[in-house]
Amino acid sequence: MKKTDGYPAVNRILSDPVYREYIEKNKKAEKDRIFCHHDIGHFLDVARIAVILNLKEGYGIDEQLIYAAALLHDIGRWKQYETGEDHAAVSALLAGPILSSCGFFDEDSDLIISAISTHRDKNVKDDKTLNGLLYRADKLSRACFSCDAKKLCDWKKDKKNLTLKI
Repeated sequence: MKKTDGYPAVNRILSDPVYREYIEKNKKAEKDRIFCHHDIGHFLDVARIAVILNLKEGYGIDEQLIYAAALLHDIGRWKQYETGEDHAAVSALLAGPILSSCGFFDEDSDLIISAISTHRDKNVKDDKTLNGLLYRADKLSRACFSCDAKKLCDWKKDKKNLTLKI
């Protein structure tokens, strides 16, 4: 994405009808869920944490790529509830057409889709790429320390954010 493009392509994601459909499907699938939700609040938390890490760690990754990856990384979560398919893989597949319709260049779409598909893969945890950044921001976004359902959560204790981290 060229710097001169500003953020219009990222903002187009937010109003894209297919994106909105997936957000609604997540909402319906999680309406009775007591654990973390995969909604716009989570997506924006991940984006903002990733931007902070990007600045703090000096990676120089374009913020538009960060926001696009964060907004799209869990759009297939509803499908995991329905079929058991890995939502990272599903989200990566669903993201491609949205990125295309929102005006992202192929090379940028490839970076974003790679980050989405690996956002649950601990092998990228320390990568100084969009993949590693999205992985870390996603994990840091969970406020387990204030969650009412933390005792019922099946996340391993070492994965839970029981203190504020950044």
